[in-house]
Amino acid sequence: MRLALKEAARAAEAGDVPVGAVVLGPDGTVVATGHNERELTGDPTAHAEVLALRRAASSRGEWRLTGCTLVVTLEPCTMCAGALVLSRVDRVVYGARDEKAGAAGSLWDLVRDRRLNHRPEVIIGVLEAECSAQLSAFFREGPASGSGDR
Repeated sequence: MRLALKEAARAAEAGDVPVGAVVLGPDGTVVATGHNERELTGDPTAHAEVLALRRAASSRGEWRLTGCTLVVTLEPCTMCAGALVLSRVDRVVYGARDEKAGAAGSLWDLVRDRRLNHRPEVIIGVLEAECSAQLSAFFREGPASGSGDR
């Protein structure tokens, strides 16, 4: 989670919501990282999780990320939760809950929906205070551009 927090800081430096993500391989090594890049790229799908999953799949040479763990500073939204399920990660670990858009236990629980063919383990609240503080500081100071949502 500390590496994900560093990735989130990179997003904030670029004027984007500070969310960072790290994909760990089955042996615990870092496979890929990502941070929000919506403002940088003008891409509404450039969330930290999606970018980290894309990079991990590219690094591994396959879309199935079986055995991997995604660590992210903020609870995934519905888009990212869907990507987690489709990529077949074994677990998702997140820091801060997202009561307004979270899809891994807060507003929705897409990743554990029994109707889906894959359900990763979910670990909640890792370094939650630090993850929340980083987001709060960003919004308190005001985003450099954009709408300020996720």
